[in-house]
Amino acid sequence: MLHPWYRGRLERRMVGSTNRWRFPREPFSGDLLGLSQMWKALNVDFEEVLKDPDRLYVSQIQKIFSRNLKNKTIQSREADVILKCLGSTWELHQPHLFQSETLAKLYLMALSQGTTSPKKELERLLQAQLCGSVQERPPIKKMIISLKINDPLVTKVAFATALKSLYLSEVEMNMDDVLGVLASAHILQFSSLFQRCVAMMMNGLTPTTIKSFYVAGCKYKEEQLTTACEKWLEMNLVPLVGRQIHLRKIPQELLHRVLRSPRLFTFNEFHLLKTLLLWVFLQLNHRIQTVPVHETVLAFFNSFPKKYSFLDQDTGQSLVPLFLCVRLHGIIKGKNLEELRHINFFPESWLIRVTANHYHALESGGDMVHVKDLTTQAMRFGLLFNQRVRHTDLEFPSSVCKHGPVSLRAERLVKYEIRAQTLVDGKWQEFRTNQITQKFGFVKPSCKSHALKIQTVGIPIYIALEDGCHSFSSHQQ
Repeated sequence: MLHPWYRGRLERRMVGSTNRWRFPREPFSGDLLGLSQMWKALNVDFEEVLKDPDRLYVSQIQKIFSRNLKNKTIQSREADVILKCLGSTWELHQPHLFQSETLAKLYLMALSQGTTSPKKELERLLQAQLCGSVQERPPIKKMIISLKINDPLVTKVAFATALKSLYLSEVEMNMDDVLGVLASAHILQFSSLFQRCVAMMMNGLTPTTIKSFYVAGCKYKEEQLTTACEKWLEMNLVPLVGRQIHLRKIPQELLHRVLRSPRLFTFNEFHLLKTLLLWVFLQLNHRIQTVPVHETVLAFFNSFPKKYSFLDQDTGQSLVPLFLCVRLHGIIKGKNLEELRHINFFPESWLIRVTANHYHALESGGDMVHVKDLTTQAMRFGLLFNQRVRHTDLEFPSSVCKHGPVSLRAERLVKYEIRAQTLVDGKWQEFRTNQITQKFGFVKPSCKSHALKIQTVGIPIYIALEDGCHSFSSHQQ
């Protein structure tokens, strides 16, 4: 009885007009004659394919060379490939460079141009790899290849780290170099190293790295990284980044995407507005290197001409989409609304609409009739827990829970949603109640709000309540 692995290798498949057998589990496994037969059946010139490596099964050749090469010493062998790049000369060993699709193509091009019989050279090359150990390979002509790099993110140190990764599976990288190594892996088309850099960057998001990592994700079209940056900023824009000078570095495009997200965390709407005002202030005052107090930001905007609001002026018109994402109707304190009028930042029509909505809400007993969509219009309230809280702990002080809507009716129908998010093992976990419509009142017995129970090892925990209120009278019950 044959082992299943051997049975799989002995299977045959018709290629072209002959019964030349090939390994069926891979499009190309070193059977160069079988490959040649297939190309003849398709009227493809084998020699021409060698001159155009993009048409060759480079990924399959890579598998042959990459088998059992990681962490194996080849110090006894002389380098057989010379790479000229970044003003330096790098000595490489041919089996290892095939892990990089870019270097593999450059090598095959050099092979086709440097010999009169590239087919025989490639047959010899592949046969040597399939026969056994690397040390038993017959000597192969030394090749010189060149690679031009125009990416400013690629440094010699980062590129050397990427080349070292051809030989070792776990090359040490620090967060300062990971961006350059990512760029080097992208140019080399070294996919395993590229994904390792992406994973490291996703776990290393901070106020200092968020911009550069997001820009790199966009540049190299790595959606996994850009999505991770967006989710991280959704949670940390107000409580963390908004308190540091690194807020200045957040690109407007990224900020806009985060502001539109229903997962954006904020303690309340006015906290979010203060963060945006500070971002605008830092964009217009490049020399400031420390976060100013809020009064300084207000005084700056108050210094602009009073004829037009800031957003109506040339300087502020490009910022209008950002502030359209703010739910100004969620700012209900008279002091905060008066502050907005004083700095002359918003168009008068915006403030009149907010005031009118509040006035109608008071006339309707607290009902905000203009709020129709919970996802985009609900009032936001958030709490940030940095430590464990047990059910046996004392109640929270009133200062923690002081933010809450006031109902002027004895009974009220409220639509709300409770959501909690926390970071566990580098991934965001979300817990939610979904949308709940429930009657509340002052007269007992009265309903209590639903409780959101979560069990997680991650901290901090971001707790958000989105509240869209709808009152009703007794005859509608």
